[in-house]
Amino acid sequence: MPATAAWTIEARAWDDPEGAALRAGQRAELDERYGCDDHEPGPLPSAEDVAVFLMAFGPDGKAVGCGALRALDAVSAEVKRMYVVPGSRGSGVAAALLAALEDAARDRGWTTVKLETGDAQPDAIRFYEREGYHRIPRFGHYVDWDISVCYEKSLA
Repeated sequence: MPATAAWTIEARAWDDPEGAALRAGQRAELDERYGCDDHEPGPLPSAEDVAVFLMAFGPDGKAVGCGALRALDAVSAEVKRMYVVPGSRGSGVAAALLAALEDAARDRGWTTVKLETGDAQPDAIRFYEREGYHRIPRFGHYVDWDISVCYEKSLA
């Protein structure tokens, strides 16, 4: 996996304790932004359905970010649990994580990556648009979820 002077990105098991801590941090942040804990429809990602889980580590070895891929069909995957701790935002680690997820998707033969974020996450919306994702109609479990904002990127 990629490494820079600032961080290393590694594939880890979904149940990695540091990964679980990152996902808990993301959940707490989203709960605060949305004012509730009901901000994601459909089945939550799990060890059974996540094909790839990547974590980024700073030079001190501390986990600073994560992201996952879940298969949607034979040619597309969904980005799940993309998160960078507040102190590492703006460092480029999110872009590196997303690029590593896209590489992992290509390695599995997926040609399209989709994702869902929410209307209370303008920073995420700006990030995905900057990284070449374009807005699409809500898909899957998000179709009737008014707070969902969905994106897609072709990897072909």
